[in-house]
Amino acid sequence: MIHQKRIAVVVPCFNEERQILRVIESMPIQVDAIVIIDDASTDGTVNVVEKASQRDPRITLLRHSVNQGVGAAIASGYKFARDQNYEIAVVMAGDGQMAPEDFVPVVDPVARGEVDYAKGNRLVTHGAFKQMPTSRFLGNAVLSLLTKIASGYWHIADSQSGYTALGRTALHTIDWDIMYKRYGQPNDLLVRLNVYNFRVRDIPMPPVYGQGEVSKMKKRKVVFTLSWLLVKLFLWRLKEKYVVRDFHPLVFFWALAFLLFPASLALLLRLIYFWSVNGNLPAMTALAFGFCFISAMQSTCFALLFDMEANRHLR
Repeated sequence: MIHQKRIAVVVPCFNEERQILRVIESMPIQVDAIVIIDDASTDGTVNVVEKASQRDPRITLLRHSVNQGVGAAIASGYKFARDQNYEIAVVMAGDGQMAPEDFVPVVDPVARGEVDYAKGNRLVTHGAFKQMPTSRFLGNAVLSLLTKIASGYWHIADSQSGYTALGRTALHTIDWDIMYKRYGQPNDLLVRLNVYNFRVRDIPMPPVYGQGEVSKMKKRKVVFTLSWLLVKLFLWRLKEKYVVRDFHPLVFFWALAFLLFPASLALLLRLIYFWSVNGNLPAMTALAFGFCFISAMQSTCFALLFDMEANRHLR
């Protein structure tokens, strides 16, 4: 417990036979339950966990009959924590990349009731660029920027961090059955938390690599898949938060931007065509392109500014 709050740690696992025992043995004493979700591992992960559970009564093993993805494993753990009435659910990966000493800093603001969701942020710590693999650091930075826009939490970064703590109210509010099932789960969750106006905070922590972990993520595929997911989540959030549940005039600015950007592209293509064929630019077309593009940019900036102000209190 921390501040009299019962804590369940959710540990999603897939083929973590070499790492999971060290994760279990280093689990902080404040943890009341260790919920390990085996996502249909094909190695000896289950055997290792079952043996460890004989020594540590806090362990509960949940097993998926087929591999569903890390998001689905986390959702199963969240539902267990919700149904067992734990006040806080913490996610720690089964590959040993989450330091036990960061546990209290992540959990404390949620236990105190200051925020509803706290997450690690490895990008702001000194030397993070050198400690993280370059491709992962750059990919994470790009996805973090897109997640800021999609989620409305402009003060957060390192959206792919899996070291998180979720409070009881949010745990009972989110529909975990519709949560994205794979690597986009943290992004999906942030968007849904914003729709319900939950408070979110980043907790700076150093990245942990070189613990024998093996990445199962195909980076190029994940970046493109998550980018498309974030576009859909962004549009869903605009509808749910600013049209269905309440109304905000920023939807007019976004609507204008969505209309003017395609018009600008069409006019630009017309300009390129006339330049390549006739060697000159039609004055009216150039003027119309300039007007549409500048108006689209202004509408986008106003919409982003309104969104930032509307969510400033969710820190």
